[in-house]
Amino acid sequence: MRGRLSDVDLRLLRVFLAVVDAGGISPAQLGLNVGASTISMQLAALETRLGYRLCERGRGGFRLTAKGEAFTELARGLLSSINDFGQAARNLDKQLVGHLRIGLIGHMPPGQNRRLAQAIAKFRGRNEAVRLTLLVRSPAELEEALLNGSIELAIAYFWHRVPALRFTPLFHERHEAYCGKGHPLFERAGKLTREEVDKLDWAWRTYPLPQAGLAGPPPIVGGLADNMEALSLLVLSGHHLGFLPEHYAAPYVEDGLLAALNPATLRYDTTFHAVTRLRRHLNEVTKAFLDDLGAVYLAGLSSSAQGSSPS
Repeated sequence: MRGRLSDVDLRLLRVFLAVVDAGGISPAQLGLNVGASTISMQLAALETRLGYRLCERGRGGFRLTAKGEAFTELARGLLSSINDFGQAARNLDKQLVGHLRIGLIGHMPPGQNRRLAQAIAKFRGRNEAVRLTLLVRSPAELEEALLNGSIELAIAYFWHRVPALRFTPLFHERHEAYCGKGHPLFERAGKLTREEVDKLDWAWRTYPLPQAGLAGPPPIVGGLADNMEALSLLVLSGHHLGFLPEHYAAPYVEDGLLAALNPATLRYDTTFHAVTRLRRHLNEVTKAFLDDLGAVYLAGLSSSAQGSSPS
């Protein structure tokens, strides 16, 4: 883009990102409300302005070039900065202005979702004009997003502690071992021993778990899943045993589709943390939200933050 940035250039950037997000020209037509030929001409115009090709498009499908991938991140950053500037300019009288991005792990306990909603409501009661973005990602993705600055706060469980991040415990989640209806152990579930269940097929997760009191995966793992919903399907099939959050399994237990193997021994607890970069690196928006989250969780967050958070 040789020369000054114009309104036309910004419009072409938005068209380009819409095509990238949609995965191609054809699926982007509905969102842009223009035909494929028009979109193609706009992409070609942008490439002419830049002096290099951004994407391959045609019968072989849509694919970003190496320069196209790098340019995508630059374009997102530029448009985000423009949006933030416009928001700040419109809200000079507000105490807090900006963008707060919060990453969450999927299938949090309903009670904890209510608490998070209360914290958001408390934050919205401030003199603020903040755009909130909530994202659901895996723990590993949340950790990476915190480190590269694409989110300001994560609420999840993590299996190791990165020194560059600040971990504050919020709550615990109980996981129990279950079998599905039709499994050979279903009728005897309740007081089964570890020795008995270790002889059978388990479903396990593809990512590490911060489980307490477990030596590791069982001897026989016949099914793998990278999220809770997929893991529950394996257990519900009646062919695999597996650990699930107690709150997540509860509706299936009530319907007679799952049974806990031994709630007294075949269980573990995970601790969910509020995770940010170190306090000295936080902006005022993030600090304010953490204060409101602490007020909702009381001793869970606020006392821990006062006693042990690095500065």
